[in-house]
Amino acid sequence: MINKKLLLLPLAAAALTGCTFGASIDTLMSPPKLSVEQEQIYSKLTAATGNAISLKYPKSGKYLSAFIVEDIDGDGGNEALVFYEKNSLAVEENTLRINILDKDGDKWNSVCDTPVDGSEIEKVVISRLGSSEQVNIIVGISQINRSEKNVAIYNYNDRNVQQMIPTSSYSFFDVMDLNSDGENEFLLLKGSSSSSPAAAVAYRLDDKGRYHKYSQELSGSFTEFDTPIYGMIGEDRYGLYIDAVSGAGYIQTDVIYMDDNGWHKIFATADESFATIRPSGCATFDIDSDGIPEIPVQKVSLGYDNVPESEQMKITEWMYVTDDNKLKKKYTSYYSVNEGYIFIFPERWEENVKVERDAVNDEIVFRSYADGTEGNELLRIYCAEDQPSREDRIANGYMLLHTKGESAYLAYIPTSPENDPLAPTAGDAAVGFHFKE
Repeated sequence: MINKKLLLLPLAAAALTGCTFGASIDTLMSPPKLSVEQEQIYSKLTAATGNAISLKYPKSGKYLSAFIVEDIDGDGGNEALVFYEKNSLAVEENTLRINILDKDGDKWNSVCDTPVDGSEIEKVVISRLGSSEQVNIIVGISQINRSEKNVAIYNYNDRNVQQMIPTSSYSFFDVMDLNSDGENEFLLLKGSSSSSPAAAVAYRLDDKGRYHKYSQELSGSFTEFDTPIYGMIGEDRYGLYIDAVSGAGYIQTDVIYMDDNGWHKIFATADESFATIRPSGCATFDIDSDGIPEIPVQKVSLGYDNVPESEQMKITEWMYVTDDNKLKKKYTSYYSVNEGYIFIFPERWEENVKVERDAVNDEIVFRSYADGTEGNELLRIYCAEDQPSREDRIANGYMLLHTKGESAYLAYIPTSPENDPLAPTAGDAAVGFHFKE
């Protein structure tokens, strides 16, 4: 069974600038030096295809080489899967291809060659699915501008490659155990289009080699997705927390899970999912490492009711899903997306503290606030980006909370009246600080 907590690894898009005239990224860099085995495979490949080829490299995932040596037919021996492009074909012809080579003794031989409808290889996953022993070759493909992405599943058997399901557009795909039965399913997330809504689609393979498709419409007009987090929903369900782009600079979260009957949605209406909308960068994650992901939702800090929006400071409430599918607040914090840290308020600070920015000293200040009146300064947090500023702050009473490369995160606790119940301790500062790796 796979690990139930998937780390957030953001999806990134790379753009080429300057006069590339449609060249792929492979043509703009020197190809990696081939190993002895890869040289042998390449020699047999060019013997079968000719020398007018360019190797194609997957852009992401486990496999980042043009040569994948794996047992792709389940016979106990490895085959070689090679992605390449024919340079001699006309523009209108399909130039991207997959060649499969098998080993006879200590010699490789090309046994199968098939076209692929696309220009770039985005990602490759090789895995069994469900209860079947069949090995699936899952290939994500994009066109030359990488904006249109499609995925297909292939099976290699008896020196023949067969496409198993129709090619489908995708924004994200992976293989994971979606229903906690110890067997993997194929998951893809599809963005919305003029003809169809955003959806999560899963394929399960039975022991007779039949694919079963399960679809679940998502709550918004999503077009792009971060890597979903797999974690607890309530006390006894595992599911997917899907952060999706819902508008200019904003994301929102949908939560779904799968069991033997298919998909289930946590948010019954789009409005319930819309309650999670926040600026891009505020990703869902398990902030306290208890197996339950939390969804960050922002609101205006105390003390800014009559202040222009551009001058308001925001706090972040971390929400979790209850057993009855409701969002409930777990923590209140200040979340600095740009500097990558979160400070969780001590419980006694709830509805009693205002967050300010000291622009002169480039620090975040926490101050008591009640009945429209500002009170004592309670805490300062500062990010020192070099050694001198770090040492200067420490010499002036700041405590070190965390380091990341050259950056150091420090806190200062002013002397407060002894009877101030909101005054933090050094322990409060240390326990409340979280750096988002």
